[in-house]
Amino acid sequence: MPEPLKVLTSRTLVLTQANIDTDQIIPARFLTTTETTGLGQKAFYDWRYEADGSARPEAVLNRIDPAEHRILVAGDNFGCGSSREHAPWALYDYGFRAVISTSIADIFTSNALKNGFLPVVVDQATWEDLVANPEQVVTVDLEAGEVRRGNHAPVAFTVEPFARQCLLDGVDTLGWLQKHLPDIEQYERTQSEQALAPEPA
Repeated sequence: MPEPLKVLTSRTLVLTQANIDTDQIIPARFLTTTETTGLGQKAFYDWRYEADGSARPEAVLNRIDPAEHRILVAGDNFGCGSSREHAPWALYDYGFRAVISTSIADIFTSNALKNGFLPVVVDQATWEDLVANPEQVVTVDLEAGEVRRGNHAPVAFTVEPFARQCLLDGVDTLGWLQKHLPDIEQYERTQSEQALAPEPA
């Protein structure tokens, strides 16, 4: 289960490339597992490693501490390409909890929200300031629905209400259903009793 996400404060990692697709986030050859753990080692693999598996020292993703850089700032149309749930799995397992961009692919957004990873869309001016000031400390406040940084005014963002509640609670869809199982069972009992009740004379 994902960790609850209410207020995230972290340094940012900036990748300005537009159209970073899911095959760049997690190459197709690593999609043989249904386990969510361990995929962080494969995140952006072809950017981080040579063909022989040796690490590229110039790759920024090999030089940062993921525990201190939990917010990714990415170029336009992030997460485009094929639909693969492994992409948010890999980003989450690497250490990221949120991505900020000017636009994020719809299917990636859906997969991310189901797996404890927060996609945040901001305006161009805010994005340009984030890019111009890499590694600045940014707060993504899901409870308030805003991004805060330095002395700038907060920037509002929106998340689909059900997905937002799941992120705040640290549950996926199945976890939400299990949490409300007593209410569901009570509703089913009530419906059964009403169906079996004799018709009024």
